[in-house]
Amino acid sequence: MKKSFIVTLAAAMSLSLIAGCGSSGTTDGAQGSTAPAKTETAKPGEKVKLSIWHNYTGEDTRAKTMREYMDKFKKDHPNVELDIQGIPPDGYRPRLKTVAAANEMPDLFVMWPGVMTKEFVGGDLIQPINELLDSKAEWKGNFMPGSFDDFTISGKTYAAPMALSPTSILYYNKEIFNKYNVQPPKTWDDMMKLVDTFKKNNVTPIALGNKAAWVAQSSILSSLADRVTGTEWFLKAVDQNGAKFTDPEFVQSLTYLQQLGKAGAFQEGFNSIDNTQMEQMFAQGKAAMMIDGGWALPNLAASASKEALANMAVTVLPSVPNGKGDPNTLSGVVGTGLGMSKKVTGAQKAAAYELIYALSGPEAQKAILEGNQLVSYKVALDTSKVTSLFAEVYKMMGTVKMTPVYDGRLSSSSADVVNNGLQELLMGGKPEDIAKKVQDAQAKAIGK
Repeated sequence: MKKSFIVTLAAAMSLSLIAGCGSSGTTDGAQGSTAPAKTETAKPGEKVKLSIWHNYTGEDTRAKTMREYMDKFKKDHPNVELDIQGIPPDGYRPRLKTVAAANEMPDLFVMWPGVMTKEFVGGDLIQPINELLDSKAEWKGNFMPGSFDDFTISGKTYAAPMALSPTSILYYNKEIFNKYNVQPPKTWDDMMKLVDTFKKNNVTPIALGNKAAWVAQSSILSSLADRVTGTEWFLKAVDQNGAKFTDPEFVQSLTYLQQLGKAGAFQEGFNSIDNTQMEQMFAQGKAAMMIDGGWALPNLAASASKEALANMAVTVLPSVPNGKGDPNTLSGVVGTGLGMSKKVTGAQKAAAYELIYALSGPEAQKAILEGNQLVSYKVALDTSKVTSLFAEVYKMMGTVKMTPVYDGRLSSSSADVVNNGLQELLMGGKPEDIAKKVQDAQAKAIGK
């Protein structure tokens, strides 16, 4: 296993809170040649067509920032004809998988690290960007250590991250907590007592929007299961080497999640509303808590009132009895980056490099951070530019470690089984049956 960036990330964030932007350095991921390379260039005035797919379709601050930077690129590069297609987040991955299966990838597209990158490389669909990274050594060296790891395969790096995404932050409403004289949960017993207290007072304990099925997996199970099993067990189960998803510890993690469902922790119809509706529900004070990712921060910054934002606070999920995992953690990944189709060459490739740099270079990284979105790039945070809630999360990130997200490590087919299985679980399915489905899917995916 490659050295994780979780410890160095915490240190780097803590330092940047105090001293601002750190000095340039090198990442600890395999990056291929470290010598500067000449990138391809377009001839002056040469017309180029370039297609790009993204999922920045909302009105949150990050989405607006990214669209603004694409518009700026168009104005600054009149020779490049950009065909921009924005696809809503919940439908983005399925659309991308469809064109990937048909080998009809757009020239550039928002891509996730980990499994998606590996599968696209395995399908010979994308090409590395080492040439671009090596030509801009200061930019490359200013990413936090380990930022490129999950975009790097056999020394070739396929994207530069444009965000940092913890997925399992426990958001809570301070006014509701104060009204019932309760504290954020430290233990699983605390959590279940909170659920009982809120239910007795006709308050929805935890808002959940699991319509697209990934939310319960990414935001709840990934962190909750790590509390139970520990990270080492999960990585072994992914590789089907010394651990299986039918093991008692994984079944126990499913049982804990189902316990929340049976206790009425979630509102009725949680499988019929999406992640955005869930965030709106929490922001409107209709639930005491919400377990969501860092992506909620730009959404809340754009849609919640200042009063509502000031009333929100954050913490990590509680510990579990006899858990093997570190309770002071958040599941998460470095954020998405721009993948580039294998078919892009010549002047088109030169234009693609310029657009990648425009959307993930130092200026864009700063703008993304100021748009209330965490980044894995060393840049100082001006707290006057962000919400108080974002500043709190930013500070918390300097005190916790990060653990894997299930759909960032499992095969796509196995992740789908987990997602659908959790919907079934929360509707009363047996944890042992769900565990067997996941085990069978992952064993098949890696040929065991």
